[in-house]
Amino acid sequence: MLRIAIDTNGIVSGILSQKGAPAELLNAWRERRFLLLTSSAINAEVRMVLLYPRIRKKYPLKDDEIERVITLLEHDALVVAGEADVAGSMQDDPDDEIVLACAIDGEADGIVSGDHHLIDLESFRDIPIMTARQFLDQLRQD
Repeated sequence: MLRIAIDTNGIVSGILSQKGAPAELLNAWRERRFLLLTSSAINAEVRMVLLYPRIRKKYPLKDDEIERVITLLEHDALVVAGEADVAGSMQDDPDDEIVLACAIDGEADGIVSGDHHLIDLESFRDIPIMTARQFLDQLRQD
């Protein structure tokens, strides 16, 4: 089974909208078509983003719904340490390094992101980086 690290925006987008590639991506994970890799740092960032006042104003998420999402990530995804030494890999956006560390520690087959800082890399330590749509197309071919 493919092991895939998804950046925070991809996870959050898939949670907030039932349409589009991020939602399809999370549905494919729920259908166990790939193994989602995550880390405590990514889960904490997902929680933080879902608690942003502007997000809560636009999307009526309740605290218990947010906690259910985090619990799902903690129990149904493979949570890795996310402590691989990737410092300095993302000069333009060091916050993205948590995804790279997760991918390395989880021995990922791919990284899925919509962030141009990551997409522009194309790969990191031989791990391909692709958009949600590119990964979904790959899943369809397999």
